[in-house]
Amino acid sequence: MKLWSDSWTNGDRIPARYAAGRPDGAGRATFGDNLNPHLAWSELPEGTRSMVLVCHDFDAPTEAGQVNRDGVEVPADLERTDFFHWVLVDLPPRPMVIGEGEFSRGFVPRGKPGPAAPNGARHGRNDYTRWFAEDAAMAGDYFGYDGPFPPWNDSLVHHYVFTLYAVALPRLPLQGVFDGLDVRRALAGRVLAEATYSGTYTLNRRLLEEG
Repeated sequence: MKLWSDSWTNGDRIPARYAAGRPDGAGRATFGDNLNPHLAWSELPEGTRSMVLVCHDFDAPTEAGQVNRDGVEVPADLERTDFFHWVLVDLPPRPMVIGEGEFSRGFVPRGKPGPAAPNGARHGRNDYTRWFAEDAAMAGDYFGYDGPFPPWNDSLVHHYVFTLYAVALPRLPLQGVFDGLDVRRALAGRVLAEATYSGTYTLNRRLLEEG
């Protein structure tokens, strides 16, 4: 199975229009266009009945104490963990494409609705649900795609991996509200094939100026 995109070259920097956060011109960040990227796939294995798409950042800091603070940078050697940006299940195998902006246009405070998604698919909650849980103005269930918004003072460039799974079931056995970890568990032993596409992103002004 193959996965590709017209939005950027595999492994390169993700354009800002696909990110939830963009530089604000003053060294910090603000909300961006948050368009989901174009993705397309081919060479599905025989027996494929649905697709699952997961996007995660494996460079998310495990400690928030130094995140988005003036005068310091989050150290590169800080322990990191997964942050899920998109969890989409029960996607029909055909047409073998997701259009740019088809599932997300703009960042919605308190989150976009779910789990129902276009074409009979279902969205899981992404990890902005957890990130904003203690913020009275932003707390809510964040379903669907919300793109990169790494700490603007992080010394590490973040990596984002889109993983597409071909599944032999028309509907993944998940009930109610679910998240990326739930999907990983539900996929165990049910994946016919998988493919990945990745990109990088930073909001650190120093790193951006260094190119």
